[in-house]
Amino acid sequence: MREPGFTVSQSSRHTRVSREIAGDTQWELAMRTPALPLAPLVRELQGYVEVTPAPLKRRQFPGPQVVVIIELGPTIRVYDSGQEHTFARHAGGFVAGPDDAFTQTEHLGLQTGIQLNLQPLAARRLFGVPLSELRGRIVQLTDLLPCAWRDLSDRLRDLPTWAARFDLVETLLRSQLSEADESSPAVAWTLEKLAAAGGTLDLRDLTRELGYSHKHLIALFHDQVGMPPKLWMRLLRFDRLRDEMQRRRDRSWAELAVLCGYYDQAHLARDVRQFAGCTPSRLRSLMTNEPETP
Repeated sequence: MREPGFTVSQSSRHTRVSREIAGDTQWELAMRTPALPLAPLVRELQGYVEVTPAPLKRRQFPGPQVVVIIELGPTIRVYDSGQEHTFARHAGGFVAGPDDAFTQTEHLGLQTGIQLNLQPLAARRLFGVPLSELRGRIVQLTDLLPCAWRDLSDRLRDLPTWAARFDLVETLLRSQLSEADESSPAVAWTLEKLAAAGGTLDLRDLTRELGYSHKHLIALFHDQVGMPPKLWMRLLRFDRLRDEMQRRRDRSWAELAVLCGYYDQAHLARDVRQFAGCTPSRLRSLMTNEPETP
């Protein structure tokens, strides 16, 4: 959690920009709700500038999405999935494929960029490769963009406002998605059902309703989601857990386990250790900057 600071907000063409200062650290955050028909495909579209007095390493947690980072400033270090020592830099940005482990990033005092959190079906259509090929990988963005858009980072950097930058990103998304093959209706339907239930449905009931075999649904998920349905359901539960931890910090672990669809507290702890690489109390501390508690 950030320390109390000075915040200024402005709004332009449905783009919300806020600035905050806390001690020697400064943030600027720009956000826009994507317009239709992009809204169901893009979970979040935001721009950011962060200035810190010293290098900052941050742990990024996996979730039910594909993350696209378009770097507009100095390249950041991106550590290998689940690792804390081996890293790479990706000039212009990168795509973080579906994963079930944490990733660490580090900047040396300044980072500037745009982040897109994509629904998996949007990422499959946008990049034109099976998402199983991106699973657990960090891929240079220019390796996945069409030739006409490989200077995207430079073009965005030259624009004067976040609103203009978001307009260009949405233009790219609309043009690429309009030319892409449609997603499997069965996978889209299944993802909607799983998201609505927070990852707690019985897959056998879903496959019966679809009229598909379990094996066929798994094959479709590997292609268009990047992982099997059961693992995707676990990520949905973990995503809900982190959301609930932020909203109600007074809840006990037993309460959170029941609320988020875990069998018990031990089940919750096993998933947290796999996805976050730490204990539940450490996860809460990382997310809130509060001391660890049992």
